[in-house]
Amino acid sequence: MVDSAIDNVHRLQAPYLCSEGPQARESLMAAAESAGLLKNLWDKSVAQGMSESELLLYRSNLLGSDKRITNYGGGNTSAKVIEKDPIDGSDVEILWVKGSGGDVGTIKIDGFSTLYMDKLNALKNVYRGVEFEDEMVAYLPHCTYNLNPRAASIDTPLHAYVPRKHVDHMHPDAVIAIAAADNGESLTKEIYGSDIGWLPWKRPGYELGLWLEKFCLENPQAKGVILGSHGLFTWADTADECYLLSLEIINKAIAWFENKTDAKAVFGGERTAPLAASERLSIASRLMVSLRSMVSEHQPMVGHFDDGAVVLEFVNSNDMPALAALGTSCPDHFLRTKIRPLVVAFDPVNPNIEDTLASLSKSVAEYREDYHAYYNRNKEADSPPVRDPNAVVYLVPGVGMITFAKDKATARISSEFYTNAINVMRGASAVSTYVGLPEKEAFDIEYWLLEEAKLQRLPKPKALAGKVAFITGGAGGIGSAVAERFLREGACVVLADIDEDALKVAIAHLTTAYSADVVHSVLMDVTDETSVDQAVESTVLRFGGVDLLVSNAGIASSAPITETTLELWDKNMAILSTGYFLVSRAAFRIMQIQQTGGSVIFIASKNGLAASPGASAYCTAKAAEIHLARCLALEGAPDGIRVNVVNPDAVLRGSKIWSGDWLQERADAYGKEVEELEAHYRERSLLKRSVFPQDVAEACYFFACESSAKSTGNIINVDAGNVQSFTR
Repeated sequence: MVDSAIDNVHRLQAPYLCSEGPQARESLMAAAESAGLLKNLWDKSVAQGMSESELLLYRSNLLGSDKRITNYGGGNTSAKVIEKDPIDGSDVEILWVKGSGGDVGTIKIDGFSTLYMDKLNALKNVYRGVEFEDEMVAYLPHCTYNLNPRAASIDTPLHAYVPRKHVDHMHPDAVIAIAAADNGESLTKEIYGSDIGWLPWKRPGYELGLWLEKFCLENPQAKGVILGSHGLFTWADTADECYLLSLEIINKAIAWFENKTDAKAVFGGERTAPLAASERLSIASRLMVSLRSMVSEHQPMVGHFDDGAVVLEFVNSNDMPALAALGTSCPDHFLRTKIRPLVVAFDPVNPNIEDTLASLSKSVAEYREDYHAYYNRNKEADSPPVRDPNAVVYLVPGVGMITFAKDKATARISSEFYTNAINVMRGASAVSTYVGLPEKEAFDIEYWLLEEAKLQRLPKPKALAGKVAFITGGAGGIGSAVAERFLREGACVVLADIDEDALKVAIAHLTTAYSADVVHSVLMDVTDETSVDQAVESTVLRFGGVDLLVSNAGIASSAPITETTLELWDKNMAILSTGYFLVSRAAFRIMQIQQTGGSVIFIASKNGLAASPGASAYCTAKAAEIHLARCLALEGAPDGIRVNVVNPDAVLRGSKIWSGDWLQERADAYGKEVEELEAHYRERSLLKRSVFPQDVAEACYFFACESSAKSTGNIINVDAGNVQSFTR
């Protein structure tokens, strides 16, 4: 099957390398897809009528939709388009190229830089040589067409000087495996003949753009070039030809490696079998909490765990330690994953997580020392200061891969990048010897002044950036409002609720508004010890730990004492007292291991301070909540864990407790109709104002953020003023 797929890929070069027509080409592409190769997603009906810039966008999004073609944020695309000059109306050639910091898979039309080709060509007259490489970036804004504010990337010259209309620069795992092999040039010739050329490693920039131009002029028959330790360039005269050519070149590499690779011998063979899934998750959660405590010294970090098949094959192999020590090859991989990962000292054959946890501090300290030594060996007089010396990637034999970064998206993407690097090592080591990026070149990329300038332009972190919030009763009005408030300030949020349908609705809304990276849900019963512990473990596996707990799960009941059943009494106590205890205990255990403090916020009630007739079970349970918070404030203080209470009153809109009998019961108690109840509560308040879930969320945010860093054991009433609930 693989051999025939390779034959098909050879023939798939039809419009470029031989004379087969479009129908034969489509048939061959279908055959290649059936062999597990890249699929042709180009839809002629969709592309019909598009302008050249729209076709560039379409092509870019298609290429970026498959991680085998390029990683998130990696690679770039371009098209040279005839546009009207806004001053004199003349036809001018404009380079449309992915702008700085964009991602081809998700880019929109405003993500492209646009530059005059005649001005880009004129830059050759001011280029002073490779030692003045970086100063060329400052000239790019002078080439801007139509006042486009999108900053041009460092790769702009690489696209500008290729003398073809359409250019793709991708980072396919299969091609980088060729680029990272010690005999990459000869492999390129073996696989592609003279159709794809080879250029040795050179840091991206102006000089590399001139190298590409020289190669194209000297090799007019070439369809592309592999850049050593970097990636793939391909070019063509139309957008669809360029897209299809990129797919074909990558497919050819995929099929070639598949035919050459002995799965049993990959990475030197299996050293150990992976642990069972449940064991992997349990061990990963314990490691993540401890690691998070060690890497969050300067800012809270968010974790990500991956135990996919690609990762497990690598971490369980004989060659993993040696290959991991070599680091990555592609600059994009390296920027996201640091010089090398940290291999955690865990033995899945004789698993002892306690021993591993005990040794973790030493391993992390040694990694930091090695990183500082790496910095000192390679720094220049004008190098930026040393950055965070902690590892980004942690490899755990038998378990998987853990990554930590300043936010969830970056942690996840770093994991994806290292998975790309694993694929590269898999291919290169299967047919040759894998070669990582030389240390000095890696340092010069990581501490490039242009990269530092990009980092300095990033906006300041939001108030809750890197924080993980666990919210019980998260699907209700107050829980959802608190989640939204925290998400706006950069937190990751876990909604825990017993109502599965309501949870789905809440999560769908928040995911659409804030992305799946930062929102997670768990089905949880606060009265069930196992359910609570599993929910918190799920949170740790998702984000690495817990910083903020909003205990909000609630129930409301109303009955005279003579009609209050033991069942009703116990239900109030189970949810509003025992439930708050169980969730707090689970959160405290995580926060104490993290050693980064924390904030616990109880959503109690005015009724916890002010008695109400006909609600003894509810009022007593709420009073227990408040006193539990006081006790926990005492216990948490030595660990920097603050515990405070928000007391709402009469929050009718969006609150789930009003959806049952409670609404009618309270209306009856006051001799009102249901629809009159909100106005009754409003007029009863000192401020004559209604209270909404968003008002409660503001109080929770105050207790969650640094503005209340010196507050614990406190109560904020959010009730528009009720003299009975004034704290004394």
